[in-house]
Amino acid sequence: MEKIPVRNIRRGHPLDFGIQDIRENMADKDMVQELHRHNFFYVLALEKGAGEHEIDFTPYQLQDRTIFFLRPGQVHQLRIKAGSTGWMMQFTAGFYHNAQLLRKIGAANVYADGEGKALHLLDTIFREYQQQQDQYREAIKSYLHVFLITLLRLQQQPAKNNADTYTQERLEALLELLETHIHTHKRPSQYAAMLHLSLYQLNAVTREALGKTTSALINEQIVLEAKRNLLATTAQVSQIAEQLGYEDVSYFIRFFKKQTGYTPEVFRNNNS
Repeated sequence: MEKIPVRNIRRGHPLDFGIQDIRENMADKDMVQELHRHNFFYVLALEKGAGEHEIDFTPYQLQDRTIFFLRPGQVHQLRIKAGSTGWMMQFTAGFYHNAQLLRKIGAANVYADGEGKALHLLDTIFREYQQQQDQYREAIKSYLHVFLITLLRLQQQPAKNNADTYTQERLEALLELLETHIHTHKRPSQYAAMLHLSLYQLNAVTREALGKTTSALINEQIVLEAKRNLLATTAQVSQIAEQLGYEDVSYFIRFFKKQTGYTPEVFRNNNS
């Protein structure tokens, strides 16, 4: 089956970190990236910017002093207009080990950096990466940690999400498991077991944090992964159903239509 294009880190040694200057990379031309996903964390940070960025089918207009943070596996496409300035940074979980902080930052995709504090840190990281002086990798990890803390401080929690720290941490762990296991695990009880919670406790977490059941979250993740494959590949619906763990393609089509109002083929044709 055709897969969604996956990009790997091409720069850096040992291929676990890289950062590029947007203006240098674009060479006075528009940058266009078709729908794809990464197997690493990706940061697009704009000092000055214009264009469009679509992340998991949510469109955003590029604006000055805006930072986009993508988790591994998310699908996006991008058009940056010539004259934009800033940085593109990539790193793996092996380079930066604070999984809890990464989960917190990954809860949002867009950050407004009005004062430019996070952007200033990226400029420092970029210079460290370019100069590669003694222990530069350790310096980059330290600056990256401060950068992520700065993003966390910029993060605005939705008004409806007044969950306590424990609930938020359990929710973040659940969302990470959904990204990893949705092809094989579709029952709330399976995720409750992986989190060492009862099904009642897990539903209490999702209801308190998001106002919805665990089943609803699972269905949303299945639909999202189906949409990713429908729009980023030319794979047949039967192949996508099989990849998502459905042996009965008719059942998958009915499920998708119930969740979205469209059959997979109609969704693909309307959004191609």
